[in-house]
Amino acid sequence: MDHFLQTQAWADVQASLGRRVHQQSGPGWRFLAVEEKNPAGKVLYAPYGPVAATPSAFDAALAALVDVARSCGAVFVRIEPVSAGLEPSAADAELRRRGLQPAPVNQQPELSRVIDLEGDFKDVLAGMKPVNRNLYRNIHKKGVTFRSSQDPDDIRILLDFLHMTARRNGFKPQSDEYLTQVAASLMPAGAATLFIAELEGSPIAAALVYDSADTRTYAHAALDDSHRKLSAGIPLLVTLIAEAKDRGLKHVDLWGVAPADQPDHKWAGFTAFKKSFGGREVSYPGTWDLPVKKLRYRAYQAARKLRNMAVAGVRSARARTGR
Repeated sequence: MDHFLQTQAWADVQASLGRRVHQQSGPGWRFLAVEEKNPAGKVLYAPYGPVAATPSAFDAALAALVDVARSCGAVFVRIEPVSAGLEPSAADAELRRRGLQPAPVNQQPELSRVIDLEGDFKDVLAGMKPVNRNLYRNIHKKGVTFRSSQDPDDIRILLDFLHMTARRNGFKPQSDEYLTQVAASLMPAGAATLFIAELEGSPIAAALVYDSADTRTYAHAALDDSHRKLSAGIPLLVTLIAEAKDRGLKHVDLWGVAPADQPDHKWAGFTAFKKSFGGREVSYPGTWDLPVKKLRYRAYQAARKLRNMAVAGVRSARARTGR
């Protein structure tokens, strides 16, 4: 499965945001890595990368990443080797053997939900909950229609709905400036599409997707609170899955779900939503760090631990005093 965050289109997005991007490839491997800043200093981050066909190719990619990190002064390399040629059951041990250590937090989701599109679309529909299929087949009777757009100006529709959702659920979405720039870079190139549900010509829900060579990624979605009872987000998602099938893509990645044993996880609500469309759960190795400037990295880790202990102490004190 070709992840969008390791494509040329995503490199173009990062460059348009003013970030320095490094791309290299060799026999059986390739990577896209971005220079970022964190409290340790400069970091070289390969989102869902590097991509490698075999363990030896992965080693070559890792060596190239370290060379780039040294040349640009990065304190460490941060990777998410979802396609590294490593056996999933042995990935943790193999990464540690190579000197990597788990990052303090996962930057990209460690679990995802993937719908495979090979075969007849009726089989894809059969994997969904009956209510999803029925809404997809019958919502037109309520005056709801669907369209797609690759006009960057239409991103405003999604942004307005995201603001509504943020106010309702108390979360902070990515900035308007960021998503506007993403749309301006990807939509004219055909690498991103906005799907819009409309009621009598007025938008009531929207979803932004990214396309790689074989996979459509469901990236951002939100709807108009005043039309929640129509559940337009469900047939909207089925519509973009059907369109991906028509386009010849092999997978739809619903991107990011909560573990089954964590019912109180902050993603639990939309995890249940995503599972209702069928598919399979995909587990990734997570985010890992490879120190390049080892003393600096150890100091960064120690400072993080002290800060976390201080925060935990404040919370404990507040709990005891009832503040």
